[in-house]
Amino acid sequence: MNKIERLISIVMVLLQKNVVSATEFAQLFNMSKRTILRDMETLSMSNIPIYSINGVNGGYAIMDEYKLDKRLLSSKDLENILTALGGLGQILFSDEVELTIKKMESMIGSATSKGSISLSFYDWDGRSEIVQILKTCQEAIAQGRLLTFDYIDRNGDMTIRMVEPYHLHFSEMSWYLKGFCLDRMEYRTFKLSRTDNLNIDSQTFDARDSMTEQKAEQQYQPKLITIKALISHQIKDHFIERYGQKRLEAYNSEWLIAQIDVPQNQIGFRFLASFGPDLEIIEPKAYIEDFREFLNVMLKKYV
Repeated sequence: MNKIERLISIVMVLLQKNVVSATEFAQLFNMSKRTILRDMETLSMSNIPIYSINGVNGGYAIMDEYKLDKRLLSSKDLENILTALGGLGQILFSDEVELTIKKMESMIGSATSKGSISLSFYDWDGRSEIVQILKTCQEAIAQGRLLTFDYIDRNGDMTIRMVEPYHLHFSEMSWYLKGFCLDRMEYRTFKLSRTDNLNIDSQTFDARDSMTEQKAEQQYQPKLITIKALISHQIKDHFIERYGQKRLEAYNSEWLIAQIDVPQNQIGFRFLASFGPDLEIIEPKAYIEDFREFLNVMLKKYV
């Protein structure tokens, strides 16, 4: 964090809290107390009405007249954001996210961290291995520089790609990089777990037309097909969470009928097969035939 960012953050904290000590600021920004004192002098010279309070409970405060009566975010708003950040911090892998959480905790009090909502994500070992890949992608995006990497497709074939990186995207359990592939000359989405040997190139790039990117994203979406399936009550909650209660209807005491949209490819087959004997596809017949062939390929490995 540079000095300007730190000064703005100090003002933000003082706008929310009555008195903050130099020690608290030093711990928040990982700076020495001497640096914080110089920051306060800088803000005072900039006509920000900050004043010091002596004593055991002393510190720095900002004049009430300078504070907004109607703030853009209420304490409850800040609590909600902090709750979200607290859970998402487990998958964002960013020191900046951790610093943001600390800032907000200081703005609304430590009691907020014991709110009524908490978020949790799988703490898989493989997720920690992708930290450096994410940081490299973030750096390339921020600097507007090309990114090169080895990419391994579903069949295990490896190609070397040079990409204009635009966005990092987290979906369900995986991280993806969206960008313009200079080798294919089109927008592509790359699964980060399939990348290796990432390097930031010295060459920079100008961002392309966002509308073209949106059209490419639409083309990237897999074709969906509507199917009907019998599902047991044991997996009912999975379908309610993903598709909603309206997609289910009673069939008998043991089964429900689910009408859902699934990808007409290997991804859809794997998803349905994961439910084992708790799911049976009943329509359409063409999809059942393709699914049966998918299962037969699996079974041949265990004959």
